[in-house]
Amino acid sequence: MFTSKQRVLNALTYKGFDRLPTFYQATPEFDATLRQHMGLTDRQALDAALGVDMKHVAPRYTGPELRKFPDGSWEGIWGERYNNIPYEQGTYPEAVYLPYAGITDVTDLDKLRFPSADWFDYAVLPEQCDKLADYAICFGGAGTPDFMNGIARCRGVEQVLLDVGNRDPVYLKLMAKRHAYFYQWCERALQAAGGKIDILALGEDYGSQRGLLVSPRTFDRLFRPFMQEYFDLAHKYGARAMMHSCGSVRDLIPRFIDMGLDILDVVQVDAAGMSIAELHREFHGKIVLRGTISVQSTLPFGTRADVRREVALRQELYRDGGMIIGPTHAIQPLTPVENVLEMYRVIGSFAG
Repeated sequence: MFTSKQRVLNALTYKGFDRLPTFYQATPEFDATLRQHMGLTDRQALDAALGVDMKHVAPRYTGPELRKFPDGSWEGIWGERYNNIPYEQGTYPEAVYLPYAGITDVTDLDKLRFPSADWFDYAVLPEQCDKLADYAICFGGAGTPDFMNGIARCRGVEQVLLDVGNRDPVYLKLMAKRHAYFYQWCERALQAAGGKIDILALGEDYGSQRGLLVSPRTFDRLFRPFMQEYFDLAHKYGARAMMHSCGSVRDLIPRFIDMGLDILDVVQVDAAGMSIAELHREFHGKIVLRGTISVQSTLPFGTRADVRREVALRQELYRDGGMIIGPTHAIQPLTPVENVLEMYRVIGSFAG
């Protein structure tokens, strides 16, 4: 009988397991729908029922109070503000105040407050890890360090795309500031956990639906040196490095492998060039894939037979390891509950 931790680590090292390891992520709206359908009251019970194999730990925030405003918006640690913006099926928290918008002079950044790794209590991590000892334990997430999206939420998406293309000095300094904070945050967590963190979770979005958002040359010049430091940091403390990137990133995967990235998340198979069969043929045994069951097509619009077929394909291709199976992003509202349950049922983690 495998524990979740053993199952994940064995899948990463091709050492054999009882089933592919899995995880779960969904919008709050779908999460509530699924829990109601299953008669469960909290996320812990839902994770247990679905057989989730990965858990996250986090330090306790002790920094300056993050303000809430009369319009319902709230402050992030970089000085940005968010509000829940409705769309057809639910809401998403979107940035509504951008503290770096319009800044063209690097010296103006010196007037702003930036977060510090000192704003957190890392001493809580060993106890969290001990309580989750049977699971693969992750620290961080898709927003760590997330130079494009993270800075865009403080400066604007269009401006960041221009900044990347122009190598704008303001953007370069913001990258350096963001890196200094997140690198210290990650290292202090890894130190405090004393080897109990299995995976350092990182994130950036380098791809769109149709191709790369940044050229390989731009990746090498702007992003690779920073990301290499995070991958090396994970390995220094005996953890694996996992990096999230949406979109079509096939042309960067050889670079990720060369840099020592262990796990690529979320593997958006509907994007150009991201066919699971082709990725397996080209990269199996070189990098582990996480995700790959589409939240754009299979889960929301497929039949249960489609779900079974997609899971079975991965079980065959990755029967010796190399995959952590699950959704390609947060499962969206209006996705049929039975499709999601069928996914976990066929994976073998859900017995309902």
